[in-house]
Amino acid sequence: MMSNEKFNLFSFSGKMKIMHLSWMAFFISFVVWFNAAPLMGVIAESLGLSNGQVKTLLILNVALTIPARVIIGMVTDKFGPRLTYSILLAVCSLPCFMFALGDSFEQLALARFLLGFIGAGFVVGIRMVSEWFPANELGTAEGIYGGWGNFGSAAAAFTLPVIAIFFGGENGWRYAIGLTGLLSLVFAFIYYFNVTDTPKGSTYFKPKKIGALEVTSKGDLLLLIIMKLPMYATLGLLGWKLSPSGINMLTQEAVNLIYAGLGVVLLIDLYQTYQINKHLFDGPVPEFERYAFKQVAVLNVLYFSTFGSELAVVSMLPLYFAETFELGLAQAGMLASTYAFMNLASRPGGGWISDRFGRKPTLMLLTAGLALGYLGMAQITSEWSLPLAVVMVMGCSFFVQSGEGAVFAAVPLIKRRLTGQIAGMTGAYGNVGAVFFLTVYSLVSTQAFFYVIAASAVLGLISLLFLTEPKGHISEVNDKGEVTLISVS
Repeated sequence: MMSNEKFNLFSFSGKMKIMHLSWMAFFISFVVWFNAAPLMGVIAESLGLSNGQVKTLLILNVALTIPARVIIGMVTDKFGPRLTYSILLAVCSLPCFMFALGDSFEQLALARFLLGFIGAGFVVGIRMVSEWFPANELGTAEGIYGGWGNFGSAAAAFTLPVIAIFFGGENGWRYAIGLTGLLSLVFAFIYYFNVTDTPKGSTYFKPKKIGALEVTSKGDLLLLIIMKLPMYATLGLLGWKLSPSGINMLTQEAVNLIYAGLGVVLLIDLYQTYQINKHLFDGPVPEFERYAFKQVAVLNVLYFSTFGSELAVVSMLPLYFAETFELGLAQAGMLASTYAFMNLASRPGGGWISDRFGRKPTLMLLTAGLALGYLGMAQITSEWSLPLAVVMVMGCSFFVQSGEGAVFAAVPLIKRRLTGQIAGMTGAYGNVGAVFFLTVYSLVSTQAFFYVIAASAVLGLISLLFLTEPKGHISEVNDKGEVTLISVS
């Protein structure tokens, strides 16, 4: 039974308390995940790290997030978001402390690799918010959760250097990063003791099996397998970046070992996927239990373009502004931050529009705007006035981040008991997009980079032709074998 209290953003009770605590948990997870980037110059100087080692740490920071989002999605569906988020925040404080205390590149590298897991925290709150809010408010609530939580990366960039300076000395960065770990550990307990997985009287529906995503037809099983391949290819691409052909931080033998390991994990994953879904070969799934996996595939493609491009553009925009308009790096960084600041309003805005005008029409409109926005950014040259360039960037970012909000307004409406896993896979595709676009950026001109993102948005627009607007109810079976209808309209 959904909470039917009024949606009041300034309330801190009932479902609003759950939403606020959840975006705070997401915010903290992103502060921890991105705590090293704004301090990397000081860290490198303190420990004598080379440019190659710094680049390696930044790559390792995202390497584990792709599989982690899938895994955390499964765990969330099985054990509930309350327990999952609390344990994730507590456990990931440990590699945060490990990084703060590290004295060698090897220690830092292991800590950064493990910290990639906290980037999966986003997935947990998607399921939590979907349990507490009705369909006509879900897009807005998920948008606030995603937009305000996502701002944690920007908050880390602004506050952690100041904290490091406050503590002073060459070890100031250690205190700054250690404090983020302490914040994560403390909030794990706050979250656990102040939320519940569902409103009183509601049923928390769980997947029948854990280990891989359930699908409901043979065609969907094939599509699921196809959609897994880009995630593994992206992990292989990260391995290539560490190879002698990339930044030359690992020997070719070590990289080949990574490739072999990925191949083994892929085979295990495919076998597990078959085991979870082998009942499909025994006969059709009852009509009331079916869902269309094409819905998930389309949302994956859209998040690849939206969140993937956001992560990539945020990484390159300061230097782009500095070079194009001959600005100092500090001034360029401040102007580029307008792209990330839009998250606070744009992502909730995308969810709100989706609640009012429907999931598919909103996604069509925002994806078209995204394509046009990046085409516009590709036209920016030094001949443009700086204010006009900033307006173009902010306009593009509105469509990018509103699109993210609209994607996750649709995710919880596909299959309730699988929401965590679906959110995990869609979220992972955002990271796949980021790695892909940043790789493209390293190979082509900035103008071509923006054109490639625009082309991916056009592909997303085409894929939307296959999306079906959620209607009516989701059918779920409770622990007693009773069929329950959950409204999604």
